[in-house]
Amino acid sequence: MGTLTPPNLLFVTSNRLGDAVLSSGVLAHFVERRPGLRVTVACGSLPAPLFADLPGLERVIPIVKDKTKSRFGHWIDLWRALPRHRWSTVIDLRSTFFAWTVRAGERHVSRFEKRHEHRVEELGRQFGIVPPPAPKLFVSKDRQARMDRLVDSRPILAVGPTANWGGKQWPAERFAETVRRLTGPRGILPDARVAVFGAAHEREAATAVLAASQDPLDLIGSADLLNVFALLRRCSLFVGNDSGLMHMAAAAGTPTLGLFGPSAEWRYRPWGERTAVARTRETLEELTSAPDYDYRSHRSLMLSLTVDDVVEAAETLWHRTGALVRP
Repeated sequence: MGTLTPPNLLFVTSNRLGDAVLSSGVLAHFVERRPGLRVTVACGSLPAPLFADLPGLERVIPIVKDKTKSRFGHWIDLWRALPRHRWSTVIDLRSTFFAWTVRAGERHVSRFEKRHEHRVEELGRQFGIVPPPAPKLFVSKDRQARMDRLVDSRPILAVGPTANWGGKQWPAERFAETVRRLTGPRGILPDARVAVFGAAHEREAATAVLAASQDPLDLIGSADLLNVFALLRRCSLFVGNDSGLMHMAAAAGTPTLGLFGPSAEWRYRPWGERTAVARTRETLEELTSAPDYDYRSHRSLMLSLTVDDVVEAAETLWHRTGALVRP
């Protein structure tokens, strides 16, 4: 008798960090219910490191768009990079034709629909997963132990003061004042250490927050996103703009406060019971329909959200989640 080929899965997900995190619960659902499953992940180069410790991982293939190639050049590159065997399961969360170009026993292709529901709820409905598949990233014991050694037993306030668009970015000086109040003598995290997260090119936006913190953990430009995720698991509270980092913090189980203005919290709020949202006085529709709105501008559209608003929301979240300090 020939050797049986173990079941295998091709999982195609987003270029964007936040969307890739939100889709991770679908992948975890299949991995945890199919023992021995061998997994190939195809995604953007930014979120690719998040899958490094996935059980059963065979390969992560970055999908890289090349402006010198045709419109479908990146899909052709992916097709060429894949082995020519038959996949047990193909999951395509990018609603593309690609799932139909490879041989597969079963295919699941997510559809973009104009429904008023969170992305996680949408994925749960489309895949028949009840309850909806909460985002889940896997971290090896060795990696977590290495990251744990970087911090002591003090509580940590994690701050994400950046975003992929200036309109979604709350002013840095307001983040700095929020940090001072939350970690001050009368704050909910007195004398907590502050960890500041962001990409290397976003350092300028984080400078004020670093300056407002004593002995901060400067994690701007940290190369390995899965290491960042492991550190977020050790944090006591996260406060940050609507971003991929916010979704990582929520997936880590850290109490997460997301700040929203010109983006839809009903669609992209941090997912989970230990999360909350603080948003501008204006709705998304009011902000984007204003006469002076220009999506090409990077000026902040978050100015009506005050420090008092954010501090109050952080305190409410902190007390609601049991004020747990992570070990």
